[in-house]
Amino acid sequence: MGTSRERIEAAFQVPPELSDQRLDQAVATLMPEHSRSRIQNWVKSGELTVNGRARKPRDKVLVDDEIVIAADVTAEVSWEPEPIDLDIVYEDEHLLVINKPAGLVVHPAAGHEAGTLVNALLHHAPELDRIPRAGIVHRLDKDTTGIMVVARSLEAHTSLVEQLQSRSMGREYEAVCVGTFTGGGKVDAPIGRHPIQRKKMAVVEDGKPAVTHYRVLARFSGFTHIRCQLESGRTHQIRVHMAHIHHPLVGDTAYNGRMRYPRGADGEVKDVLERFRRQALHARTLTLVHPWTREVCEWEAPLPADLEALIAELRAFTERSAQT
Repeated sequence: MGTSRERIEAAFQVPPELSDQRLDQAVATLMPEHSRSRIQNWVKSGELTVNGRARKPRDKVLVDDEIVIAADVTAEVSWEPEPIDLDIVYEDEHLLVINKPAGLVVHPAAGHEAGTLVNALLHHAPELDRIPRAGIVHRLDKDTTGIMVVARSLEAHTSLVEQLQSRSMGREYEAVCVGTFTGGGKVDAPIGRHPIQRKKMAVVEDGKPAVTHYRVLARFSGFTHIRCQLESGRTHQIRVHMAHIHHPLVGDTAYNGRMRYPRGADGEVKDVLERFRRQALHARTLTLVHPWTREVCEWEAPLPADLEALIAELRAFTERSAQT
């Protein structure tokens, strides 16, 4: 693939609060839009100097040391761009907001080196090869649909990561769960790797803190349509938390196992449930502060057709059950 380049020329004097820090740490504080690995490469190549001399990343800096950078920002990724259609909700020079379909893997990995969202993004916006992880700051599972934001500039990447870490970025999801909720609530349970099945996550004592708020949108016979808001962003968080409180997501074979039919299920509802072969989870809305304009922005993705059809059939089944 082609490599895009951007010339960086900058000069700093070390302020008192950064004195006696490692060189790479001090520069990372002064230039947070660049990754630590990129800064270390500049130091090692001599493109970053201190008082006119080459140094090592671990060397300490002192107050008023002069740091000068004259470097090319080259590609951080080496994946191939591919002409894959994207459902773009919004884009400008800093952000790209997409509505991800079911079945699309976000990031290349073993077994999924091609055909991913990253490959599609690099084709649509080749400059993303200069951004860490091609601008991906948060993920959706392969079979989860909905809104995702991608950083299109280094400044945007820094801002979005900070908003995620400070939990100021708002993310709301819709899901269809097995069982009937009596009302909304909160799941506050730490999540980590499953102790036996390492590809799965689980609620474990030594896991990372995870909080999911949920409220009921509609109740059906044996199922509930809910909206969830995350305080944290752990892998499979909603799927794990809902299974933990005995309301796993419809279609989630990893955390629900074989589909259990509701009492009195007829052929029509059984057929729809059998054909719904993914977790019933959709990233509905995303709210954030625009990294450049500082305005609060919100985007929403309507429910995909398969989830709409599932909800419609569960509603129809509920009405049929009430008439018998």
